[in-house]
Formats: sequence, structure tokens, C-alpha cells
Amino acid sequence: MELKEKLVSSFMAFEETIDVHTELHDVRTNAIKNFENKGFPSKKEEAWKYTSLNAFLKNDFTVFPKNENAIEFAEVKKYFLHEIDTYKVVFIDGVFSSFLSSTTHDGIDVCLMSSALNKPKYKMVIDNYFNKVASKSESLTSLNTAFANEGAYINIPKRKVVDKPIEIMYFSTGSETALLVQPRNLIIVGENSHVQIIERHQSLNSNPVLTNSVTEVFAQKRAIVDFYKIQNDNLQANLIDNTYVSQQQESVVSVNTFSFGGNLTRNNLNFYHFGERIVSNLNGITIIGEKQHVDHYTLVQHASPNCESHQDYKGIFSDQSTGVFNGKIFVEKEAQKTNAFQKSNNILLSDKATINAKPQLEIFADDVKCSHGCTIGQLDETAMFYMQSRGIPKKEAKALLMYAFSNAVIESIKIPELKQRIAKIIASKLGVKMGFDL
Repeated sequence: MELKEKLVSSFMAFEETIDVHTELHDVRTNAIKNFENKGFPSKKEEAWKYTSLNAFLKNDFTVFPKNENAIEFAEVKKYFLHEIDTYKVVFIDGVFSSFLSSTTHDGIDVCLMSSALNKPKYKMVIDNYFNKVASKSESLTSLNTAFANEGAYINIPKRKVVDKPIEIMYFSTGSETALLVQPRNLIIVGENSHVQIIERHQSLNSNPVLTNSVTEVFAQKRAIVDFYKIQNDNLQANLIDNTYVSQQQESVVSVNTFSFGGNLTRNNLNFYHFGERIVSNLNGITIIGEKQHVDHYTLVQHASPNCESHQDYKGIFSDQSTGVFNGKIFVEKEAQKTNAFQKSNNILLSDKATINAKPQLEIFADDVKCSHGCTIGQLDETAMFYMQSRGIPKKEAKALLMYAFSNAVIESIKIPELKQRIAKIIASKLGVKMGFDL
């Protein structure tokens, strides 16, 4: 049985296992119908022109894990930001791990999506926010909506500066031959509040895993959200990450995506503006090799005047790896005084590496500052020669140039311990040890 048919036939059985309200039942039913009609996206669709899912869809994925698995903190400590105290929402093969988690209801809610979906006290919040900004037409988002039950639920009330970062961690143990997991996160940040969030998906085994994740972020007036996505999985892991961001007046949302590992990674990042003086920051670093594939698809929809968006994506590709950047800025007629900037810079270290870049502007307002740019090239041989002539070995000179190339995005990290961690990962990917503090 093909995966599509397996999922559609499993839907009814899934609903029987959970306590579903009438409204959620209707949402799920419409979502599975949309997925059934559209199926998995193919390269015939413009948005998926350079990315094919066919290779890993042939796996016989387990939709619902048969066993509950436990892991010790010592086994996964290195994946956490253990240098500092954080809130933690941890899942193992899609199942919540209370042992590894550190949740709270003390002034803020950092807890489980399943509780929010099924407990009456959260009903008003779910009615107002769940599936309100996520796409109703995109097939993989619809698939996630149909099976949405578990993930992180974060609700920050007004005028709260969250005292420590929040880590959302998804571990796959490999106990199944091939596993499909579909996390659903809902993040609501109230007026004048500030939160820092780190999300990571990590396989602990070489068995294939497909993660189809959807996150909805709602930033109310003057809210500040710093979101960091760490993607450094093994070569059998496939990630489809769909993130939808709704911003209200004067809010500032930054999403920083660090793509270093995995077989295939697709990041769908969508920002929607609902008010003036909004700032959206989209930053990314991609460093991959072998036959890895990373696809960044971004959309910023400017619907109100006096707003800004800044996109800065850096890519370093070696071996037979493939990168895709498909970025779109849409400026509606009412969005006068928009300042939107989009940049994709890429370095190819191999003749067999590939980058497909498609920056796009659609502007219907006449008083705006909008620009986009894309570069694809190799390392500067003159700079390499200069550094080597000063006694720096070729390997270290090459790494320093590539680190400098990525530095603008690294500097956007506002958690010092995470900044150090990312710098170490980059140094490891470049095959050197940095002899200075970062």
C-alpha cells in the first residue's frame, strides 16, 4: 500500500483513539480530504520544482509507533543547551517524555498540545488560534492538521519576559524500521512579551524517519519572538518543516534556521503582517555535503504600511549536495512605506554541487524600498593566497573564509551559549578547530 493510501485509511482509526470535539473533527476531516485530493507534492508544482519526495516515500513508514521508548538524559545531553537552565518539552518517537521535560504553568504555559486540544479550559484559545494561520490548501500542512494531536503548546500572556529559553526537542529512537511523525506546535506570545525558543529534531539511529512538522506562531502587539531551528540530523532523516507566523502591530519576530544535516530538509517559512511597524527577520545558514538536499521556501506577505522584512541566507555546498532558495516578498497595495530586503549568497565547493535560487518580488504599492539579490560562486583565490602567504595553512584559511562568510547570520543569535554551540557545529562541518573564542 502506498503511503498516501495508508494515511487516508488510518485517519478514522486515529480519530477513534482521541477525544475529538465537533469543531476539531470538522477541521481534521476537511484537512484529510484536501490531502487525499492533492496527495504529496511533486516537481510538477512550481513551489516544489527542485525538490522530489519520491525517494523516501517508498519506505514503509509506521504511522503510529507500536512501542513507547525511554532514553536516558546522558544519551541525549549533547543535543540540549545544557550549559544553561531552560524549559524543555521533549518527545520520543512522537510521545511526550515527562522524564526529560521541564514544563511549567507558573505564569506562562509551556506544556503539551494534546492537553490544549482536549481539555475544556483551553477551548477558547484553541478556537481562536489553532489552524488559523496555517495553510488550508497546502497538502502536507493539511496532512499534519488531520493527525495533529501532540507537540508543544506555548502561551505567554501580556507583559511577560520569559526568564529562560524554551527547548522543543523531538527524538527518534529508530525502534521502528521506518517512522513517520507529525508534530504540531502552537506558540502564542502576548502583547509586550518576549520569548526565545529553540527547536530540534534528532534521530538516534540510522533507520529512516520522516518528520512532517507544523508550527503556528502568533505574535501580538509589540511582542518579540526569537526562534532558532537546529537541523543537524543523520543521513537517513527527512524533515518537512512548515512554520506560519502571524504578526500584529509593532511586533518583532526572528526565525533563524541552521541546516547542517539530514537527507532531505524542506523549510516552508511563511510570515503574515496584520498591523503597522512590524519587523520580520529570516536568517539561515546551510552547510551540507554528500548527497544532502536542503530547500528553503520563504514568503513574507506585507499587508500593512510602514513594515520591514529582512532575509539573509548563506549556503555552503560540497560533494553532490543540492541547495534550493525560493524566496518571495509580496507587497499589497495598502502596504506603502514597506522596506523589504532579501539576499541569498552561496558558495559551491565542488563541481557536482548544485544551488537553485529564485528570489521573487511582487509589489503592488508604489512607495516602497524593496530589493533582492543572489550570488553563487567559489572561494576567493586571492584571499586564500593572501592568508597562506601569512602562514595560515590552506585548510584553516579555507575554513576561516567560509566562517567569515557565515558570520553575519551567526551574529544574529542572541543566546550566547547557543551562539557558541552553532559556531562549534560550523567548525566541525568545515573540518577545523577554531583557535579563538566566538
